[in-house]
Amino acid sequence: MDAQTGPELSSAEAALRLQQFGPNAVAETSEHWPRALAAKLWTPLSWMLEATILLELFLGHGPQALIILVLLLFNAVLGLSQEARAKGAVAALRQKLAVMASVRRDGAWLRINAAGLVPGDLVKLALGAVVPADIKITAGTALIDQSMLTGESLPVERKAGDTAYAGAMVRQGEATGLVTATGARTYFGKTASLVQDARSVSGEQRAVLAVVRDLALINGAIVLAMLVYAHEIGRSFDESVPLLLTALLASIPVALPSTFTLAAALSARSLVRGSVLPTRLAAINEAATMSLLCTDKTGTLTKNALSIQSIACFGGADEGAVLAAAAAASSEGGDPVDQVIIDAARARGVAVPLAAAFAPFDPARKYAQASLPNGDLLRKGAPGALLPAGLTPEQEAARQRLAQAGCRILAVARITGNTVQLLGLLGLADPPRDDAAGLIASLRALGVRVVMVTGDAPETAAVIARAVGITGQVCDSATLETLKAPDDFAVFAGVFPEQKFRLVKLFQRDGHVVGMCGDGTNDAPALRQAQMGIAVASATDVAKAAAGLVLTSPGLAGILGAIHEGRAAFQRIRTYTLTMVVRKIAFAAYLALGLVITGHAVLTPLLMVLLLIVNDFLTMAITTDRALPSAHPRHWRIGRIIAEGCLYGLATLGYVTLMLLAGHAIWHLPLLQIRTLSFLTLMLAVQANVYVVREERWFWSSAPSPLLAASSLVMAASSLMAAGFGVLMAPLGSNILAAIAASVILFLFLLDLLKRLAGLLAHRPAAEVAFPPPPGA
Repeated sequence: MDAQTGPELSSAEAALRLQQFGPNAVAETSEHWPRALAAKLWTPLSWMLEATILLELFLGHGPQALIILVLLLFNAVLGLSQEARAKGAVAALRQKLAVMASVRRDGAWLRINAAGLVPGDLVKLALGAVVPADIKITAGTALIDQSMLTGESLPVERKAGDTAYAGAMVRQGEATGLVTATGARTYFGKTASLVQDARSVSGEQRAVLAVVRDLALINGAIVLAMLVYAHEIGRSFDESVPLLLTALLASIPVALPSTFTLAAALSARSLVRGSVLPTRLAAINEAATMSLLCTDKTGTLTKNALSIQSIACFGGADEGAVLAAAAAASSEGGDPVDQVIIDAARARGVAVPLAAAFAPFDPARKYAQASLPNGDLLRKGAPGALLPAGLTPEQEAARQRLAQAGCRILAVARITGNTVQLLGLLGLADPPRDDAAGLIASLRALGVRVVMVTGDAPETAAVIARAVGITGQVCDSATLETLKAPDDFAVFAGVFPEQKFRLVKLFQRDGHVVGMCGDGTNDAPALRQAQMGIAVASATDVAKAAAGLVLTSPGLAGILGAIHEGRAAFQRIRTYTLTMVVRKIAFAAYLALGLVITGHAVLTPLLMVLLLIVNDFLTMAITTDRALPSAHPRHWRIGRIIAEGCLYGLATLGYVTLMLLAGHAIWHLPLLQIRTLSFLTLMLAVQANVYVVREERWFWSSAPSPLLAASSLVMAASSLMAAGFGVLMAPLGSNILAAIAASVILFLFLLDLLKRLAGLLAHRPAAEVAFPPPPGA
């Protein structure tokens, strides 16, 4: 055993421990695509479609069954594509751990892959090396940059007894230590595990499930009543099964998940043009509902670039003299603080004295030193190390001013013989980004609350928070451990990865839709857990893979663009969802009334499949519609959507029932033509609903998108032609087609009037105040 380094393992012992603890790597958990596809096909909505397919096959309707199967697989494949990129987060973390390490075994220093390290190994940390595992320092001192792990903007000193975390970088010095944790047990590995475990049920998923549930309850009751009535009037089993099948097809919101995906995909294309890259489409929908944004400090609200903010001068020295002395005691290309000082001296044109000898910063003595030819010494370091007797009242007041400004303080002194003269104090800080304050103000105007979550010290975090407009109490790491009410605080400082992850979950527990903005590995679990994870342009690969949105250009303006686009997409999806609810309620109820009026099914399964394909999928053109984003976060109020859907559904039911009575009692149409009449009136009535519900004002207040208008024209024209020429249905006369066309126009205006009256009775404004898009969005 080397007294300077500590104990070492033999190769045999290391092999045994490798079997016990496993490799120093993050285990990859991946699900094979067949199993993932099976999971997508095992949901309540899928069950309804699968039951319908079985019924179609039982009745010998192979083509209809094939159509529904294609729709089912379409939904599943789209869902899988949304999740594919999220798996890159763990892969990126595994690559980060694939580094080389210097380890002492069998009496010699070896260079091995870090995956072979085991607890108890003695390793060496040299300048520029990546810390390969969690290591307890046993000898030496080193300056460790762990900004991408903890968010601390400055390197930290690690000496005997301290722990250096896996993934950090050695910026200065050299040390040896014992491995205490490897792989998933390191802080870095725990981050990977948190990314794997992080899950958040999106508002989109909850909305789909809630709509399916409520429609199943409503339409299930209608279908049951239909079957009872069919039995009471003497309909046989063979006659009742097609009726049941038609009712099932009328009740299933086949295209609802696909519409959510399509709307998000179209918004994603728009965001990419605005330098925002979505990695999970669900994040776009969540951008609309986001009510709280947790943002990192370093590299997110700040520039992640140290600079000299202030210089306090003493004893007749000016700023140039202080800066020259500090630059003389700095090393080119060494410590990042040294480089900041040298660059500042060059920028000011300061003449730096030549040193006869130079001793770099030593974490043990806490200063760097330059020896001048005349024998004087120039030192730069901690005030307490340069002036053990303490500062004068004037100097202490200056130090406090710099500390209150959030600066890291370095003292600069000249030593002549035994006399120490303090030339000045340098205040270094990582300044806020130029656009940070404006971003916070804009988010506040949008109704989004912003809190800072950082690994930096509370004092520094508080200063930056005030500078960018985040006001409120500061919570430190110890307080966060037992925190129950996170809403009481605006700044969370000294936070570790697990705590960021836990904080996001606390906010979610309290009902917030959480966004998380960050740039480092330490942010990855929280980015994955948040409904809307945002990685800035300078983020690590791990953070980018874990986030739902990645800003691809400097600055944070892309967040505003994402919210704008998300809220516009939300409006489009809400329009589609509401019209879909109207369709499903009206269709099922119409089948029941048709059975009562005619004694027969007024639609065949084939006609219902046509209605399903044309109405459910061509109406997806709503996702391209023009929509203004709201001025506040949106929320899925399923109860209100179902209530409005019932109102419009009953109005639609009244219209199509009147047309059925006209066909049955006035025009005396046979059953086959009654079915054509039913198909056509339902098709056109749905289109009338689309234009009524897309606009909270009168339906003509805004023009639809060209694609939506074209889709409506194609649907109306093709349906009238199919009914007129008898394509897949019995033909109707031109006089009846003209009457239907005129009646649906009248229905459009009456339905719009009903909408306006309902809005007035509910004491709510006809139109929501919209927030204009930010410049360039």
